[in-house]
Amino acid sequence: MAMKFPSEEYIHAVMEVINNDQQYAQVARNWEGDIIFFVEPDGGVEGQDLPMTLYFDLWHGKCRQVRFIDPNTEELPDAAYTLTASRYNYLRVLRGELDPMQAMITRRLKVDGSMGYMLRNVPTILHFVRCCGLVEIEADN
Repeated sequence: MAMKFPSEEYIHAVMEVINNDQQYAQVARNWEGDIIFFVEPDGGVEGQDLPMTLYFDLWHGKCRQVRFIDPNTEELPDAAYTLTASRYNYLRVLRGELDPMQAMITRRLKVDGSMGYMLRNVPTILHFVRCCGLVEIEADN
C-alpha cells in the first residue's frame, strides 16, 4: 500500500522494514547514531506547508524508535546527525533518482555530524536508504 511522505504511517513502515531486513542488520551491526531529518516544504504541496522533523534512532542494525518531532513544543534530541533537504530532494533519493552520497556532496542534502564516520559507513547509509525506498510512496507525492 502506497503511503504519503512524510507521514507517521511511512516512518513506522520504514522501522518495520529495517528491523526485518537481514542485509541491513549485518551491514549496520556496528552503527551507533540517531538521525534527525528536517524536511523542508516544497511549496504547493497540500499538507506540508511547514517544515517537518523526523527522528530515527538507529543502533547496531536495528531501528529502536521513530517519531515526528514538533520543534515548537518539544526539545530536539541531541542526535548524532541532522540531515536537511527539501521534500522534493528526499523523494528523489528515496525513488532512486538521486544518489544519497551525491546529494550530500552537492549539498542537496545537508549533513551535520561526523562526515568521517558516515564515509566509513557508506554501506550502512546505502542500505538504510534502500530500506526506506522499499516502502511504497504515493505517486502524487
